[in-house]
Amino acid sequence: MAGIDIRPDTHDEPARDESREQISQRLLESSEMLSYDPVTEVDWQTPLDKDFHGASPEWSTLYGTAYWDELTDAQRKELTRQEAASVASTGIWFEMILQQMILRDLYAKDPTDARFQWALTEIADECRHSIMFARGAAKLGAPAYRPRRAAIELGRGFKTLAVGEAAYAAILVAEEVLDVMQRDWMRDERVVPFVRTINNIHVVEESRHMKFARDETLRQMRRAGPIRRRFSALVISIAAYVIVTSMVSRDVYRNAGLDEKRARSEAAANEHHKSMMRSSCAGLMEFLASAGLLTKPALVFYKRAHLI
Repeated sequence: MAGIDIRPDTHDEPARDESREQISQRLLESSEMLSYDPVTEVDWQTPLDKDFHGASPEWSTLYGTAYWDELTDAQRKELTRQEAASVASTGIWFEMILQQMILRDLYAKDPTDARFQWALTEIADECRHSIMFARGAAKLGAPAYRPRRAAIELGRGFKTLAVGEAAYAAILVAEEVLDVMQRDWMRDERVVPFVRTINNIHVVEESRHMKFARDETLRQMRRAGPIRRRFSALVISIAAYVIVTSMVSRDVYRNAGLDEKRARSEAAANEHHKSMMRSSCAGLMEFLASAGLLTKPALVFYKRAHLI
């Protein structure tokens, strides 16, 4: 937390002279110029090459532990493939939540507005991403990983009730955490090529989604009083905790052929992985602080999720 001021900072608000319409129009134009079709861009035909990892080894929940040192190269690669598939499955789960929140926000609004059309474009992107993640997880030889029942039910309530900055900032948290991982994976030649392509597609297209979520969060916060700000900050932090702790299923260790009990114990105490999460989320935490969404109660959940 050192160096981050948790007081609101209005200097990072969207430019007053750039309207929602203008930003949305720019995002629409960007989408027209640079979007991908995973059906044709990803190599789905080539069989899985098990000489590759599924994710950068440094991002494995066991990297840096005594257990990792004992694993064979083949076991490490299988573990990262299972972990990558679990992250993809969690991405699908949250993208479904995201789509429902955006559709609720759009309901009965002006379809000729660029913001309306951009939001539908984002939903179309997320539909393609979810199918891409699902096919990718299957090609990695993984089962269907799902969040724990408590997380599923919390997500059900969140997608139904969250509005305004609570919805858009939670969207941003999920997208940014995944983005920092995938930027490493897409450049890593140790990662199986089709996963690198998937990550590249997601990073490029999600950059527009994150721009939209940041702008909407800051615009919503302009109207938020102190009580609403504190409440939203807490809701967002709880959502972040649930999302991040759901990314890697406890079942990945068993499916990778490891001692599940030992693996879970060492992963929970893995300071390397905690440090990776904290360092990668520094920019996100700075943004939340600038928006007035990094209150002391919220910090409790970010610290428990090792995001700060």
